[in-house]
Amino acid sequence: MRRRLGMTGAPRLGVGIGWRPEIDLTVEALPGVDFVEVLAENIHAGPLPESLTVLRARGVPVVAHAVSLSLGGAEPVDAARVQHLAAVAAAVGAPLVSEHVAFTRAGGLDSGHLLPVPRTRDALNVLVDNVRRAQADLPVPLALENIAAVFDWPDNELTEGQFLAELVDRTGCLLLVDVANLYANAVNIGTAPAVFLDELPLERLAYVHVAGGVTHDGVYHDTHAHAVPSEVLAVLAELCARVDPPGVLLERDDDYPADADLAAELAAIRAVAVRGR
Repeated sequence: MRRRLGMTGAPRLGVGIGWRPEIDLTVEALPGVDFVEVLAENIHAGPLPESLTVLRARGVPVVAHAVSLSLGGAEPVDAARVQHLAAVAAAVGAPLVSEHVAFTRAGGLDSGHLLPVPRTRDALNVLVDNVRRAQADLPVPLALENIAAVFDWPDNELTEGQFLAELVDRTGCLLLVDVANLYANAVNIGTAPAVFLDELPLERLAYVHVAGGVTHDGVYHDTHAHAVPSEVLAVLAELCARVDPPGVLLERDDDYPADADLAAELAAIRAVAVRGR
């Protein structure tokens, strides 16, 4: 039996859901929502949407999640984007913020997509520098997330788990493990989830993302618009066998189902997390 790790440095969040304007009233009414996550780029630091104000008044923690810092890019991190994330974090009283181990911009062009960082020493050094710059301007801890890679770079010097472990060691950041992204990479580029999880410093885990997707022609698409498949829940169970995650969050960004279906997915996620304790 694997030893399950205790946690350091991350607040206890519970089970949550990504807050979106399209389902704001649903999120308010759903049973078992312990915390929510907002996309920082969609929130202004001024008056908050009423639904978020209601949730905050109930004592529901709100985590700010960014998608555009491009921390893995060769160019220095955009200070204005970091400042916006910091302002949103302050506005919602976030206990922590999160971003991706990815880049989105290069040579003046914006990909509009999270792109994987080459797992080389040189790329890691650039990523570490950008993360440290961002951390210096953020009022709360930063957690970094593994992405669903649309391709893998040749000549990688480290596995993804080793790459993330060294990033944590050198920056003191927290980890956001996306088990749906991990499953997507297992199908599409051959990542072994068990090896990935074994290589991570899971005592630095902040929380977990769970999301749905669909397979077409042998390729798994992490859509955030479909129900969470059993295979993704199985990866969550693998994670929970190793560590008691401080938080587990359901992401849904499109084709929103009935409220009862979302409630059932949250219950299924909670059952896996509780079963692992």
